[in-house]
Amino acid sequence: MKWKLFADLADLAGGKEVSVDVAPGDTVGDALDALLDPRPELRERVLDEDGTLRDHVNLLRNGTNVTAQDGLATELEQGDELALFPPVSGG
Repeated sequence: MKWKLFADLADLAGGKEVSVDVAPGDTVGDALDALLDPRPELRERVLDEDGTLRDHVNLLRNGTNVTAQDGLATELEQGDELALFPPVSGG
């Protein structure tokens, strides 16, 4: 499964697209762990001290924020696309 990462998250991950080894039936949380485990700098940016997704980070599955689904417990299906966005600012 591929993650799409944006802005400084892509810099910390080493690229705008990162593949992880998860399968249909695994959860978004499993895919997030697979992304973050080898990247401690990215983990610090995405998760708080309790291991919870930081409020300002958006995690999307197929274009929909996972908070509108089952959060990190959302089950993955074949062909899903995951994306991480940092906070957007500007004007």
